Amino acid sequence: QVQLVESGGGLVQAGGSLRLSCAASGRTFSRNAMGWFRQAPGKEREFVAAISWISGYTYYTDSVKGRFTIFRDHAKNTLYLQMNSLKPEDTAVYYCAATGSYIVTLASEYDYWGQGTQVIVSS
Repeated sequence: QVQLVESGGGLVQAGGSLRLSCAASGRTFSRNAMGWFRQAPGKEREFVAAISWISGYTYYTDSVKGRFTIFRDHAKNTLYLQMNSLKPEDTAVYYCAATGSYIVTLASEYDYWGQGTQVIVSS
């Protein structure tokens, strides 16, 4: 089992920044990639970004490219999502997830999930 705990969400004005964190524990050696997803009210969970834990290769959905950065800290076993130039449409509950697969964008490919952290961007 891998346990994931997110933090860092909150309320921010449009154009502002937030950094989300996801602390991992447990059988983390089984993790090959990690990702961030988000779910807005009434919408399906959508892929935001993913990173290969070993190589650091990253992949982003088009709507966040140039604004969001996913990165990890090996020593702290923690995943991050730096979100800049936030827009009201970024409002959602953000989840981190871990998979034993390579970087994938389908939520069903991820084995472990955190509880989520709320991000609200006001206009």
